Amino acid sequence: MAATATPTSSALDPAVRRDLYETMVLSRVFETEAERQYKAARIGGYCHLSSGQEAMTVGAMHALAEDDLLVTGYRSHGFALARGVSPEAVMAELFGRVDGCAHGRGGSMHLLDPSRGYYGGWGIVAGQLPIATGLALALRRQGKDQAVLCELGDGAVNMGAWHESLNLAALWDLPVVFLVVNNRYGMGTAVERASAEPDLYKRAAAYRMHGERVDGDDLDTMIEAADRLLGVARTEHRPAVLEAVTYRYRGHSVADAGLAYRTKDEIAEHRERDPISLEAKKLRDAGVSQEELEAIDTAADDRVAAAVQAALDSDEPSTDRLAYGMHALGSDEQFARMRPGSAFGEEALTFDAGLGA
Repeated sequence: MAATATPTSSALDPAVRRDLYETMVLSRVFETEAERQYKAARIGGYCHLSSGQEAMTVGAMHALAEDDLLVTGYRSHGFALARGVSPEAVMAELFGRVDGCAHGRGGSMHLLDPSRGYYGGWGIVAGQLPIATGLALALRRQGKDQAVLCELGDGAVNMGAWHESLNLAALWDLPVVFLVVNNRYGMGTAVERASAEPDLYKRAAAYRMHGERVDGDDLDTMIEAADRLLGVARTEHRPAVLEAVTYRYRGHSVADAGLAYRTKDEIAEHRERDPISLEAKKLRDAGVSQEELEAIDTAADDRVAAAVQAALDSDEPSTDRLAYGMHALGSDEQFARMRPGSAFGEEALTFDAGLGA
């Protein structure tokens, strides 16, 4: 078990670093626009932004192999974008439209794209951990040299599913890395007030599992640690806990101003180590001009604006297909016997347009 890792010397190819920086900027711009669209009432449900966490997100996704599997919590826009889901598909999903990555059925908290090995954002705190553990068990039983990355927030480490999942992962030698995103607060509660052991990576020791903490705002450090632990998971089938310490600039959700439990000075202090600014400096040191960096900003603005328009142009799901996918295809006979016991004997999904009027 290791303590906080120190930043590594840069080993990234300059072209790769620039690509990753573009993804970080795209994620930041996307989140800013998502907040604007939410306040314009175009996005329903809940909406959780990850502004400030871009190095952690993009670094972890860069380390993930193409055939690895990904499961996340509900603060997942950045993970989807960094995994290759298009901004148009993510924004359309936030808008609840058919061209969304979950066909408008999931919304902000339930993004997914199985074609990229992304098996969901999950809305229940720690609800994704058993899913990830099950996926890792399937890979092990099938003899595949792949790994699962399971992202969770610091608030999830105090849930029962955390203990159950880590116990089984260690007991069965499953290829899963539990990425704990420690952004200092579980909703509005500081980690130190919620966890008897606030060094969250140390929790791994209870399961004789490797655990370490890294600076989640340093892209190079994040890539190195995630790449190393995922490599061990693939080749040696050993699980691990990777705690990435970062910070979210916005509140827990768009409905939270984020100032009732922290001060503006605290936020400003963390903004001094803005991961995007840190990467921009590295690019400038490598010879990238300020004009090139500004062009990246402009391209991100244009791409996100196009994503909004694409979402507006996309159709809403038809109500007669709203319940599609709730049960496996071919299971009609299994559920037919339940119909007589329904409250009013319904056999069809119907909607009253005047309901609540």
